[in-house]
Amino acid sequence: MGSGTRHRHRAQLHPGAWWLWSLSLGTAATRTTNPLLLALLVVVSAYVVATRRPDTPWSRSYGAFVKLALAVILIRLLFATVLGSPIPGTHTLLTLPELPLPAWAQGIRLGGEVTAEALTFALYDGLRLATLLICVGAANALANPSRLLKSLPGALYEVGVAVVVALTLAPNLIADVRRLRAARRLRGRPDQGIRGLVQVGLPVLEGALERSVALAAAMDARGYGRTAQVPPAVRRTTAALTLGGLLGVCAGTYGLLTADGAGYGFPVLLAGVAAALAGLKLGGRRSPRTRYRPDRWDVRAGLVVASGVAVAALLALAASLDPAALHPGVVPLVAPTLPLWPAAAVLLGLLPAVVAPDPREPS
Repeated sequence: MGSGTRHRHRAQLHPGAWWLWSLSLGTAATRTTNPLLLALLVVVSAYVVATRRPDTPWSRSYGAFVKLALAVILIRLLFATVLGSPIPGTHTLLTLPELPLPAWAQGIRLGGEVTAEALTFALYDGLRLATLLICVGAANALANPSRLLKSLPGALYEVGVAVVVALTLAPNLIADVRRLRAARRLRGRPDQGIRGLVQVGLPVLEGALERSVALAAAMDARGYGRTAQVPPAVRRTTAALTLGGLLGVCAGTYGLLTADGAGYGFPVLLAGVAAALAGLKLGGRRSPRTRYRPDRWDVRAGLVVASGVAVAALLALAASLDPAALHPGVVPLVAPTLPLWPAAAVLLGLLPAVVAPDPREPS
């Protein structure tokens, strides 16, 4: 049994690779409003999740992220319908009763004409945000949060615990709701409506509270928060490197985003990243801890991350070379087309379905 467990542990992909791949796809989604490319990004992430997610509680949260993405699109369309849109249009779909507003609310309207151009713009904008949410949901479904916590540097351990607890709260709540609703259906009790929601919600909240208390007790028993004694000079150097590195990252990123700072942006960004990494390395001395069976970054993890980064980089390049293809116009209203080589670039995101190990295969 011990040999099989070690084999399964080695067969799993590094959780950081899944997060970097998913965030790269989300970055690619922010570079376009073309609904065909955004739909292709959703299909790519969904296929990888369907083929490579493990049978665990957190892997079942992907459906909740998809529902949240659909709700975002509907809310965006509702706001464009009721509150209007700054996008001018000539194709009026319907006219709602318009409520008069005071002079201080100039620029805002309630009701009025609803045009096809305004709804199309709202649909494109909502679909972009929905795609980003689905990509984040893919990371939640594929990456083991506890293994991700083990891979963080020692200086970020406390922050990582808080983030991991926050990320695992929603999947555990969803799993509890499904289990309680199934139990109520087996007993012939209603699980729909206000009554069913109240009778299911109270046990779910009670279970979440019990898990929080158990987690706090386990963390206290394992010495969470214990820090080692380091010289004052090391503490000051760590703070200076970390703060200076973060400022360098911000300044370098700003330089890359502006036309005037293209010359100094990249060197400042590299210097900031190096200083921040050095600060994290020194800060790890304050959190002495060991790792049991640490996750190793292998060739497959590198290929997975490279596929996501390639998608983001190629779509950013396409957005600068052919902005009309990645941002179809709505005034005048034109049908979006699927650009060939950006679509081929998005398909590179399917590489994890080939190189990543299948966690459901028997070892």
